[in-house]
Amino acid sequence: MKGLILSGGKGTRLRPITHTAAKQLVPVANKPILFYAIEALRAAGIEEIGIIVGETHQEVREAVGDGSRWKASVTYIQQEAPLGLAHAVKIAEDFMAGDSFVMYLGDNLIRGGITDFVRQFEDSRPDAMVLLAKVPNPSQFGVAELDGDGRIHRLEEKPARPRSDLALVGVYLFTGKIFGAVNAIKPSPRGELEITDAISHLIDERMTVLPHVITGWWKDTGKLSDMLEANRIMLDDLAGSAVEGNLLGDTQIQGRVVVGRGTVIENCTIRGPVVIGEDCRLARTFVGPYTSIGPSVTITGTEIEHSIVLAGSTIEELGGRIEGSLLGKNVEVRRHQALPRAYHLMLGDNSQVGIP
Repeated sequence: MKGLILSGGKGTRLRPITHTAAKQLVPVANKPILFYAIEALRAAGIEEIGIIVGETHQEVREAVGDGSRWKASVTYIQQEAPLGLAHAVKIAEDFMAGDSFVMYLGDNLIRGGITDFVRQFEDSRPDAMVLLAKVPNPSQFGVAELDGDGRIHRLEEKPARPRSDLALVGVYLFTGKIFGAVNAIKPSPRGELEITDAISHLIDERMTVLPHVITGWWKDTGKLSDMLEANRIMLDDLAGSAVEGNLLGDTQIQGRVVVGRGTVIENCTIRGPVVIGEDCRLARTFVGPYTSIGPSVTITGTEIEHSIVLAGSTIEELGGRIEGSLLGKNVEVRRHQALPRAYHLMLGDNSQVGIP
């Protein structure tokens, strides 16, 4: 069995961050989202992984390499444009070479992994299996309706009147029969080959399509609020503290906190769960729960919590609080005059902000 991770797309809902970076490489708990997908496939015993890439292919290639750090073999498959999930499957046919495979959307996070999903597929041997989860707002997702035998009877993409509360999570398992389906369907009104249409074709051809309903947490990290929630959940999984940097002055570490090598923290209070990367400089700062700070970040005279700060950014002497925010790489935020108490920021890479 092989794996197929989708890491193309434009990431429009996370702009301006994704103007200059692949959305699948935005870090959650200081680890790129894409890496969680690779780890999930490897935990399920999958060693051969194809990654669909688009405009940001060079950045993805540099971050992932040949896959050897995960003891995997990675092959890159270039998609000319974001033409739909079924199109991504279509162009991966040569790589699959007749093998069954897991398709994993690279901006999804699933707590607990997909090992049970894969094992169920291997045991029951359907033509396809779809990962589902109950959601309170099914009209925002692809929705599955089950028949009396527990098989998938119908799929609808973002229906106005959903027939169930079971949403497609973004992980699928297919045999080679899916290639006949993706070659048989036509583009949707939005000009894409929809994976829901391909699976519906399998159903129409009386193929066996089974559901696997998860009960744990999952998240499509396409929006700022989803990124922050994913960061919170992943930080909640921290097993304990690991401080490799230098703590100076009256610095207090409370709760589960990870601090990378080369980082200097002086006269700060860090209240976990928090992750701080390597070679950071923090002084006279309060870092509150559910904050991830990337490498080479400088923060002085500031309060920050429930936020993500990417590599190389600088936050100086705000005096007030940053919360619920995502700052891109090499962002500069500095105090000029008096500040309001809280800020809600989403800043793209290389931004510079002066706040009066």
